[in-house]
Amino acid sequence: MHPEIHLNYLAVIAAVVASILFGMLWHGPLFGKKWMALMGMNSKPDPQVAKKMMTRGLVLMVVGGFLMAWVLTYTLNIWRPSVWGMGPDAPAYVYGFATAFFTWIGFYVPLLLNTVAWEGRSWSLFGINAGFHFFNLNIMAMILAYWR
Repeated sequence: MHPEIHLNYLAVIAAVVASILFGMLWHGPLFGKKWMALMGMNSKPDPQVAKKMMTRGLVLMVVGGFLMAWVLTYTLNIWRPSVWGMGPDAPAYVYGFATAFFTWIGFYVPLLLNTVAWEGRSWSLFGINAGFHFFNLNIMAMILAYWR
């Protein structure tokens, strides 16, 4: 027996777009100045350098967002009984939240703890980054859980 997982590319694209918009909000008006200060970034870089960094960052963010949404789709659907032909599913939010939470606590938090332990990053930066990843994963997973 193997699972029947159908990848909805429109949901994946929507999750990537939502992730980008949320990232712009989180690292912009919500925590942008604090995050940049904690990262040691200049808030007024040279315009040429800033444009190059922004273009590169956006391209990598889209690629990373697509990979994350693609893997989250498989991760959250593998737990659905219906995928295995074993009965009805729980409500979509159960799979969305569980997938986001366990991905965050098992993969993101340990990596972020290492930045505090080995890179000397502050607990404040840990909090901003951990919060971003927690909410970002939940946004993406909920889109993918509901829009199959």
